[in-house]
Amino acid sequence: MKTNYLVQKLVLFLVLYFVLLLTFTSCSKKIQFENSNVVPAARGDVSVKKDKNNNYNIQMEVSYLAEPERLQPPKKYYVVWLSSSDNQIPLNIGQIVGTSKLHVKFESVSSSKPKRIFITAEDDASTQYPGQYVVLETDKF
Repeated sequence: MKTNYLVQKLVLFLVLYFVLLLTFTSCSKKIQFENSNVVPAARGDVSVKKDKNNNYNIQMEVSYLAEPERLQPPKKYYVVWLSSSDNQIPLNIGQIVGTSKLHVKFESVSSSKPKRIFITAEDDASTQYPGQYVVLETDKF
């Protein structure tokens, strides 16, 4: 009788474990950046996860991103942009810092659901419109 009780508890535990696992993995979406003509060695991905406040947590990791001063023409900053169905104009969601390292991370939060995320090289980090030098971009989410 005690063995039957332990088996039932084990089955219940496994069912709950898989439900939680599916819940957490289905809430997050990870997208690879497409290859870049501007910085061909750059690689990275973006994870987007909706939080309990209905905001979207954006986490990005990029490797082999050249310093913006080394681009032709040289730039000063890398800026991350978010396109959504809510806005016609992409939103500047922040600047990538620490590009002298081979691996950088970026985090931001948005109330708009991302449709596309991309990185441009800019002379002004606070610019409101993306420039023409798209370094990395995702396909549509």
